[in-house]
Amino acid sequence: MSQNPPQPEIKTQLPNFSEIQWFRRQLSAWGRENLRDFPWRNTRDPYAIFVAECLLQKTDAATVLHLYIAFLAQYPTWDALAGASVEEVGQLLQPLGLFFRAERLCQSAKTIRDRYSGKTPQTEVELLKLPGVGKYTARSLLAHAFGKPAAILDTNVARIWERFFGVKGDRVKSRCRLLWGLADRIVPARNASRWNLTLLDFGASVCTAKNPGCFDCPLRSRCCDRAKFTSTR
Repeated sequence: MSQNPPQPEIKTQLPNFSEIQWFRRQLSAWGRENLRDFPWRNTRDPYAIFVAECLLQKTDAATVLHLYIAFLAQYPTWDALAGASVEEVGQLLQPLGLFFRAERLCQSAKTIRDRYSGKTPQTEVELLKLPGVGKYTARSLLAHAFGKPAAILDTNVARIWERFFGVKGDRVKSRCRLLWGLADRIVPARNASRWNLTLLDFGASVCTAKNPGCFDCPLRSRCCDRAKFTSTR
C-alpha cells in the first residue's frame, strides 16, 4: 500500500529577520547569474514600463518582445499614444489578442495627458486611479521606474511564499492580505526593482507550478515544502 508524501506544515506567523536575510541572500545570489534580459528591464522610463506591464498581462515575454519594440517606435510617449485611436492601437496589438489592452492603454494615455500634464503619477494611490491598473502594476511601476521599495505579488511569487515559508494564501492570490503582507515584509529597502525581477524569474524557471526544480533549488535546505522534495528522492 503506497504512502502519501508528507505534507508541509502550515505556518501562521510571518518569518523573522534572520529567516528573511537568509532567503534574500540565497535568491539574490541566484539572480546574479540567472536574470533574463528584456528591453523593458533596462529602462527607468515609466511610460515604457507601463506599456510593457500592460502587454505582458496574460502573455509570455517572448511573445511580447517584438510588439513592444514596434509599439514604442510608433508611440514613443504618452502624448503620442493619447493622440491615437483605440482601433489603431488595437490593430497593432492584434497578434496578442485581448482587445482590452488597447482600450486601457489609450484611456490611461489620455488621463495622464489631461490630468497629469503627460507625467506618470508617482504614488500608488494615483496610479490605481488609471484604467485597468491594479496593485501589481502600480507597485511594479513604483519599483522599476521610481526606485521605491514596493513589493509585487503574482501567482509565481505567491507560489514561492506558500512553498518556502509554509503559509497558505487565499484562493485569489492577488487579493490575499497575508501574501501581500509577506511580500511587503521581505522586499528590501534598496534595489526593490532587481529583487522583484529575481522573484518573478525564480518562480517562472525554478519554483514552477508543475515539475519544480527542487533538486537544484538554492532554497531547498530550509524550504517548508522540502518534505515533498525528500520523499521523491
